[in-house]
Amino acid sequence: MNRRECLALLGTVTAWSASVLAQQPNAPRRLGVLSVTADDVIGQARLAESLAALGWREQDNLKVDWRSGAGDRAPIARLADELIALKPDVLLAIGTPSVEELRQRTTTIPIVFAVVTDPVSQGFVQNLAHPGGNITGFTDYDGPLAGKWLEMLTQVTPKVARVFVVYNPATAPFAPLMLRTIEDAARTLRVTVEPAPVRDAASIVALAARKDGGLLVLPDFFTMANRAPLLAAIAEARAPAVFWSRVFVDEGGLMSYSTDSAEQLRRAASYVDRILKGALPADLPVQNPTKFELAVNLKTAKAIGVALSPGLLAIANDVIE
Repeated sequence: MNRRECLALLGTVTAWSASVLAQQPNAPRRLGVLSVTADDVIGQARLAESLAALGWREQDNLKVDWRSGAGDRAPIARLADELIALKPDVLLAIGTPSVEELRQRTTTIPIVFAVVTDPVSQGFVQNLAHPGGNITGFTDYDGPLAGKWLEMLTQVTPKVARVFVVYNPATAPFAPLMLRTIEDAARTLRVTVEPAPVRDAASIVALAARKDGGLLVLPDFFTMANRAPLLAAIAEARAPAVFWSRVFVDEGGLMSYSTDSAEQLRRAASYVDRILKGALPADLPVQNPTKFELAVNLKTAKAIGVALSPGLLAIANDVIE
C-alpha cells in the first residue's frame, strides 16, 4: 500500500470513528450531594423525583453521587474530598457543615445549598440578590422564626418560665445569631433563656435533668442524627419542647414550626437543573423559605401532662392525636 492509499484509508477510518462517536449518546452529567444527616431524613428518593420532573434521570442522563455524614462533623471533610475527586458538574450541599467543607475545596465547581441558615453572615455568599462566586441556594430560616419558636413555648400550660436552647456548636455555628433573636423575644415574653449545648451522647442524656423548663431545639443536623436519644431524654424530663423539623414531632416530639423539607429539595433541584443547562451560580439569587408548617403532637402533650393553647391548635397544619 502506497502513501496515498494509507492516507486515504486513515481518512476513511477517522471519518467513520467520528461518525460512530457522533451517534453515541451524551455522557451523563454528574451531581455530587453532601448531606450532613442520614439519607432517610433528607431523602435521595425525594431529590430524584424532583430532578426527574425536570428531565434529569439516573441511569439515563444524570449520575448522582450521594454522601451522608450522619450528623458527625469529622467524616464530612473526608466525604467532601471524595466528591471533589469525582469531578462533578455541580454539587448539592445539604446543611451548613456541607457547604463549609465543599467551599474550602473548590471555587470553580458550582455549589447549590439547601437547609442552610444565614449564608451571608457565614461568608458563603456576598449577598442574597447577587451571591457572587460559585455558591447559591436556599435558606431554611428567616429572622422572626427563632422568636416564633420561643413564643410557641409560652402557649403551653403549665406556664414555661425558663427555656433551654439546645444545639451543637460544632454543627450549628450560626446558633449565636438565633440566640440573639431568642433573647430579644424572651425579654418581651418574660421568659428566661439559657443555652444548653450538646456535643455527644453524655450531654444529650444530661438533658433529662432539665425538668424546670422547656426546651428549644435549634436547626442542627447533629440533633437530627441523634434524635432518638434526644427525644428519650426530653420525654424523661417530661419537658415541653419545640423543634426545628417536623420529623421530631412524627417521632414523639411535642411541636415544631419549620420549613417544608420537600419544598427545599424541590427548589434546590430547580437550581441544579438551571446550572446543568448553563446558568452561573453568581446569577441565581439566594432564596429564603416561602412555606412553613406547624405540627403538634397531642399524644405527647397528654403523656407529659401539658396542654396547648386553642389558638396554637387552630393554626396547626397537622395535629397528631
